[in-house]
Amino acid sequence: MKVDDESVGAVLNRLRRAQGQLAGVIAMVEDGRDCTEVVTQLAAVSRALDKAGFKIVASGMRQCLAAGVDAPLAQEQLERLFLSLA
Repeated sequence: MKVDDESVGAVLNRLRRAQGQLAGVIAMVEDGRDCTEVVTQLAAVSRALDKAGFKIVASGMRQCLAAGVDAPLAQEQLERLFLSLA
């Protein structure tokens, strides 16, 4: 399964945002910033990545529904992907 065209832009935006946030976290660690601030920003990076992952899984689910795919393998793949984000 591929990310559908409708979701690609949103996924890329979320990943780019996470990339920028991660660069900020790295700079904070290098600058010796307070651990509370670092962890707060790191949690934001984690949420951004989770949202991108959920968007990708949702895209796969939509593709299966649109194609009328009811194969257990497709369902199991999507379930594994979804659970890997939890």
